[in-house]
Amino acid sequence: MKHTRIESAQAMSTDKRVQRVAERRPLTLPARLTWKDHRGAARFASVVTRDVSEYGVFVECQTPVSIPLYRLVQFQLERDVRDADPLPASLRHGRVLSAVYRVTSAGPSTGRQGLALRLMVDPKREEAKEVIQTRATA
Repeated sequence: MKHTRIESAQAMSTDKRVQRVAERRPLTLPARLTWKDHRGAARFASVVTRDVSEYGVFVECQTPVSIPLYRLVQFQLERDVRDADPLPASLRHGRVLSAVYRVTSAGPSTGRQGLALRLMVDPKREEAKEVIQTRATA
């Protein structure tokens, strides 16, 4: 049986053993989350990204939401910001299925709730897609 340990953000940031698969980039862009609640009703929330990587994004909610850990959500940047320069390729094509893996309560500085999302993108497919696009343009 595999056990998962959830650590605080402060403990994770001081732990030297934590290695990231992709570089995080601080980026503030408007986005939207869509999910189904426990009754199956469609819900949505406006959010703002705080940092992004190829495989994850941290967002802050404009208003508090009730999304439990490991809930699947659709993450989508607003249409007019999808061409931002340092934006990872996985976020340029509309909706991305994501899983909520950390929820932070509203902080005293911003007063906004935070959600860490794991983007459900296949790393091998993304690499292969980039190689195919490169070959096609050559």
